[in-house]
Amino acid sequence: MELNLLSECAGAKRIAITGHQKPDGDCVGACLSVWQYLKQNLKGARVTVYLEEPDPVFAELCGFSEIVTDFPDEKPFDVLFILDCNLERTGLGQKYAETAGKIINIDHHVTNPGGCGTLNYVDPKVGSACELIYDLIEPERMDAEIAKSIYVGMIHDTGVFQYESTTPETMKKAAHLISFGFDFYRIIQETFYQKTYVQSQIMGRALMESIRFMGGRCIVSVIDRRTMDFYGVTNRDFEGIVNQLRNIKGVSCAIFMYETGTLEYKVSLRTDTCVDASKVAAYFGGGGHARAAGCTMKGTFYDCVNNLSAEIEKQLGE
Repeated sequence: MELNLLSECAGAKRIAITGHQKPDGDCVGACLSVWQYLKQNLKGARVTVYLEEPDPVFAELCGFSEIVTDFPDEKPFDVLFILDCNLERTGLGQKYAETAGKIINIDHHVTNPGGCGTLNYVDPKVGSACELIYDLIEPERMDAEIAKSIYVGMIHDTGVFQYESTTPETMKKAAHLISFGFDFYRIIQETFYQKTYVQSQIMGRALMESIRFMGGRCIVSVIDRRTMDFYGVTNRDFEGIVNQLRNIKGVSCAIFMYETGTLEYKVSLRTDTCVDASKVAAYFGGGGHARAAGCTMKGTFYDCVNNLSAEIEKQLGE
């Protein structure tokens, strides 16, 4: 599988880059590393990143302030990059695909095996989209800012290199990236581990009110809209809660849900090797990875948990 980004963009005057809704570290890092790379090497092209407003913890990445978050109507792009997702997950970014001359899809999700572009660079065995982008950038064209953006994506989608998708090759690439001299320890602390006081409060609330079931092998917690309003939090403040639930001894599947509308919940799943989270999420129209996935569900909290339980139990029973 080969893809030369500069050759594929040769002669392009208008290039757009987009990723999935609610962009995480891998999505932001992927979009900004490609943006930096193309800006440096395609002097005559206009290159723009279109994303829903990302978390300010990534503000130090080069190009963050240039991200366009309102998805305005645009003239057709010569090249559209769809990174870390399939077309459907780009949300408002889908409209740019309708008229784009060429679509390049770079992704690592098992739920997007064939890709959605004119050209596809997709490998579900790789732990992050940023690791794939590392492979596409010539070593002599790598610099500290591109390396930092790629590194951020890699640490976020590998759980700081603790998920099973982390390979010896992943670690070799990470070692090369930190050789560029950026403060990798601080980046890990500030973008992955560090929480505000209110984020710690809402995590404590979620853990305290969690419920274990299926003999303790599953755990679920939910935050409703009233609780969100009481603490003054948004979905960004829930980062890390589902991982903390999964860290509880004896838990094979952790579920965290928060209310997004009347009888509507965003669901996040984290599992061990006994449960393929992507299969559970895909059944309900979502997607993700074997150990980490998500979806949106409608119904009461209890309806959603019962429906999820039925799919989880099939795998635990095996």
